[in-house]
Amino acid sequence: MSSQEFLIENEKDGTLMVLIPAGKFLAGDDKFTIELPAYYMAIHPVTNAQYARFLNAEKPNKEDLELWIKLDSDCFVKRSFFGYTAYGGKESHPVNQISWYGAKAYCEWAGLRLPTELEWEKGSRGIDGMEYPWGNEWNEAKCRNKNNKGNETTAEIYSYPEGVSPYGLYQMSGNVTEWCEDRYDGDAYKRYKTGNLTLPDSGTERCLRGGSWHYNNTGFFRCAFRDNTVPGVPLYGFRCVRTG
Repeated sequence: MSSQEFLIENEKDGTLMVLIPAGKFLAGDDKFTIELPAYYMAIHPVTNAQYARFLNAEKPNKEDLELWIKLDSDCFVKRSFFGYTAYGGKESHPVNQISWYGAKAYCEWAGLRLPTELEWEKGSRGIDGMEYPWGNEWNEAKCRNKNNKGNETTAEIYSYPEGVSPYGLYQMSGNVTEWCEDRYDGDAYKRYKTGNLTLPDSGTERCLRGGSWHYNNTGFFRCAFRDNTVPGVPLYGFRCVRTG
């Protein structure tokens, strides 16, 4: 049965989400078994058009706006006479220049949430511990990266269909690095390996996953690769999940 048969649409923002069934999967670099409950995950990262719609609905004050998003030349959301708009033919590209706070605010507006690291990883690699969303061998043609971007930066959300994850999720490798909910703990996976899936409750940084259009180190594109930075850095993208 195709994963597309389990698609739902989030009413508030139109995000298409696919069911990630409850069950076990192989996690981490050393591929140990983790069991997660069911959840729905967005099949693509939040787009520039979606984020502009959110800003128009929320009408953030200057302080919140500057905390959430960096409206510079690398961002394809801008102020307009009527509020905010996506531009440059990038309406259906993933939004970037977003902080963790900006990602969190969007999810709360949409009635969704950010994925945990483990939810993100299962959505990316499936149950069998694949190295990349499409398999175990690196293939730069299957995701947006520094070697194939040409004069572009991000790619349209439904590009590179040959690189989708086992659940039909686009852009789980490359395009934009994505925020996760968790605080970063370098030893978290050691704890998860014992069966204790409690999220870290301390730490000043948040977790990032996925790789990016401006990377060419293949290690950054691996499903198990963990990255982190302080939540106020407005540089990345994100996708949403919903509890099943």
